[in-house]
Amino acid sequence: MHYMGLTEYFDLDAHDTTVRTEVIAGITTFLTMSYIVVVNPAILAGIPGTKPGIVIDGFSPTQVRSMLAVVTIVAAATATTIMAFYANRPFAQAPGLGLNAFFAFTVVGALGIPWQTALAAVVVEGVLFILLTAVGAREYVIKLFPRPVKFAVGTGIGLFLAIIGLQEMGIVVADSATLVTMGQVASNPVAVLSVVGLFLTFVLYARGIKGAIILGVLVTTVLGWLVTQAGLVAPDAGLVAASTSATYDITPLAGSFLQGLGDIEGFAFALVVFTFFFVDFFDTAGTLVGVGQAGDFLDDEGNLPDVDKPLMADAVGTTVGGMLGTSTVTTYIESATGVEEGGRTGLTALVTAGLFLASLALVPLAAAIPLYASHIALVVIGVVMLSNVVDIDWNDITQTVPAGMTILVMPFTYSIAYGIAAGIISYPLVKVAAGEYNDLRAGHLALAGAFVVYFFVRTSGLLASSV
Repeated sequence: MHYMGLTEYFDLDAHDTTVRTEVIAGITTFLTMSYIVVVNPAILAGIPGTKPGIVIDGFSPTQVRSMLAVVTIVAAATATTIMAFYANRPFAQAPGLGLNAFFAFTVVGALGIPWQTALAAVVVEGVLFILLTAVGAREYVIKLFPRPVKFAVGTGIGLFLAIIGLQEMGIVVADSATLVTMGQVASNPVAVLSVVGLFLTFVLYARGIKGAIILGVLVTTVLGWLVTQAGLVAPDAGLVAASTSATYDITPLAGSFLQGLGDIEGFAFALVVFTFFFVDFFDTAGTLVGVGQAGDFLDDEGNLPDVDKPLMADAVGTTVGGMLGTSTVTTYIESATGVEEGGRTGLTALVTAGLFLASLALVPLAAAIPLYASHIALVVIGVVMLSNVVDIDWNDITQTVPAGMTILVMPFTYSIAYGIAAGIISYPLVKVAAGEYNDLRAGHLALAGAFVVYFFVRTSGLLASSV
């Protein structure tokens, strides 16, 4: 497709942009979010001995991570291409941070649900989202999302990701008295190098260097290798990945959701889908709003115009991703960096998708990155996502309570869904208490009631006892 064809297809003139601008924006978006190729496999494969995730018999954890890297790339490229041609938006998609942690640490780890069944749940909820989006129901529910909760979700997810990253880096550890505390950083080589890598990444990010996050992760990995090779730490200190072997064969993952569908109990599986549905639905809503917020695409009510098309791209991406073998695909807040470079159409997304495919050549490199280095990205992104709080009216108690509950409950309960539920339940309560009945809709009460049921199911042990 030549330049004139691209201009006409993506309607660049109407969006006051050019092919050159869109290409630069697409490259910027890819560099900013390319860390997911390393981080998503690290989360989904779990942490051996502490946090189980996707484990495949006959394959080492490093080999599983390389498979997941390939799946991550293909899912991101597929979903972002759909966003480009169908929605014509400069939004890139990939397996979502937070959702992958929920998949690995909560569903597979805490609840003990087989990862194949978890993937089947992802596919089923993806299909449900396609149907809901097609009839406009998903867009309607998102518009019912209370405004303070909309703008608090991104910050809550950021804190949730940050605590996961800090734990793996050895900076934050469990404590019987205070729940969490500072680790023995000075005596832990992993923690020391993690701190160095983290602040190096912050410096690169503050300097406005494109690809600062992935560059920081790579430099930290190289430093760990150099320190180990120089004999400054023991070979088993954990600064170097145990193995660098990689495989492009994703057949053990692709289609494994079918095994999950064939080995389920009806009630238990319905509860798993129910859980994924709520988490994915509102996490995606929050992310889209966050991207629109960063790109100044929202209207005066905080809604994204024509949101049905990016929602459909998201739904299809989730379904395809689950079929390939990864957790829910969603729109990335990092897309805003491309928008800031002038990206306004799907051509930006198309360039990003092409670069994801090109990164398949780097899968062996991704397999060589140790977990502590990859989790630097979680902390950096977590800090950046705190900026969303500026759009919350903290002088209005009816805004402060639901927003604050959303932000606080997510990291403290290790659950995105709990945080969103707390915000939505508290919103009508404080509005009624303040006598501001005109701000309430029937949908607010319905959502709050649904989340009360959700809380009961998740905290009663009913889900865990059924699987």
